[in-house]
Parts: sequence; C-alpha cells; structure tokens
Amino acid sequence: MHISAAALRPRAPQLQAARQRSSRGRSRRVLSVQSLFTGIVQGKGTVRAVDRKTDFCVFDIELPAERTDNVQIGASVAINGTCLTVVAQQGATLRFDVMVETLRRTNLGALQPGTQINFERSARVGDEIGGHTVSGHVHTTATIVDVQDTENNRRVEYEVSDPAFMKYILPKGFISVDGCSLTVGEVTDTTFSVYLIPETMRVTVAGVKGQGDVVNIEVEAQTQAIVDTVERVLQRYLEGGRLTQAQAAAR
Repeated sequence: MHISAAALRPRAPQLQAARQRSSRGRSRRVLSVQSLFTGIVQGKGTVRAVDRKTDFCVFDIELPAERTDNVQIGASVAINGTCLTVVAQQGATLRFDVMVETLRRTNLGALQPGTQINFERSARVGDEIGGHTVSGHVHTTATIVDVQDTENNRRVEYEVSDPAFMKYILPKGFISVDGCSLTVGEVTDTTFSVYLIPETMRVTVAGVKGQGDVVNIEVEAQTQAIVDTVERVLQRYLEGGRLTQAQAAAR
C-alpha cells in the first residue's frame, strides 16, 4: 500500500494549529496530564510508512477503519503506549510526527513498515476505566527475557532497562506494557512478570512478541507518587535524627 505525501498533507492552518496544541501540551506536561488513556488497548494497527529525518521521524499508521471515525487533526492517540499527536489523515491512515527524545526513550525508533503496534485513542469523559489511568508518557523500556506458554495463558518476564524504576513495580500492582494495562506477577531486582490471557494476546501485539523484543513501560502514577513521598519523608526523618545525634555528641 503506497500513500503519497501529498495525500496525507494537511492544510497549513490545520497543521499549524496541531503543532500549537502539541507545544502547549508539552509546556504544561509537568503540571498536568493533557491526555488520558485507560490501558485497554483498542486493537492493533500497522505501520505503513516511515520517513526518518535528522532527530525526527514521521510515521503513517493504519488503524481499523471503525476506530478512526471523527479523528481530528491534533487528537491524541497512544501508539505502543506513547501519546502521539495526529498531524494528518487519509482514510484509516494517520500520520504522526515523533521527536528525537521520544525515539530514544521508547521502542518507536525501531518501527518499520509492516510492524504491528498497539493503539488506544484518548479517553472521553464518561468512558469506562477498565484498566488503570495511563498518561502515555513512557518511563523506560524493557526486554522480554522469558516466555512460558501453557494451555490457557502465557507468562512473560521482562528485564527493565533502567533498574531505577523497579521500586515502582510491585507484585499485584498495575503496569502499562506497550500501552496495555496489566497486573504485575513476580518481581526481582531487575525483572518482573505478567500473565496474559488468550484475549490479550489476540487483541494486542503481546501475541506476536517474543524473547528479545523490546516493549515500552509506564509505571502506575499513584504508586510512583506514594513511593517518592515515603522516600522523601524518611530521608527528612533520618537527616533530622543524624542532626540530633551530632548535637548531642557536641554537648
């Protein structure tokens, strides 16, 4: 399937408005989440074209036609759990601009024409949150180090590329893997596992990924906030205790 650049090129005002919205979203990202996802992957899409530039990449990704109804230029779509902005559309094919930081921190930099991806359009007010709240801001990546299939499910073990994030990954806690909300199984110092039912493997790219493949990881926001808060409080308590002991020794 060939899609010409002209066919996907949006009108200048549309593209300018989309970039302005994207820029505004990035400038406020530290303060609030601009787009919200549920971690319930809506299906698989296919990369149709990749245009690599210096520290920049443009992806044309085809989604199921029924999932692209009413998509507007500037809309947010999670691709493998990464929140991207639609900059152009032709039928069921959407175009996304991706910056170097996103390419470096996620598995999107390795996408090739024909690669399948998970997608989820941003949630709307009143939508059911079937998984957990996901921002689409990937924290790190992980590599599949083991896959064990049984009759009715699959156990997958991942090694996290940045061990600093392991403190936020807890047994029975939530985690987003390529945008899919999953429950954590076992945890070690550098790895964690999940258990996948047949429906998850059918709907998502989890069914086609195997040992050695890289996935995007977003830790659960509330867990991250609790762990960071407890660490700060304990650090202040310990620092206060050391100060009191020093003062007592001086006396």
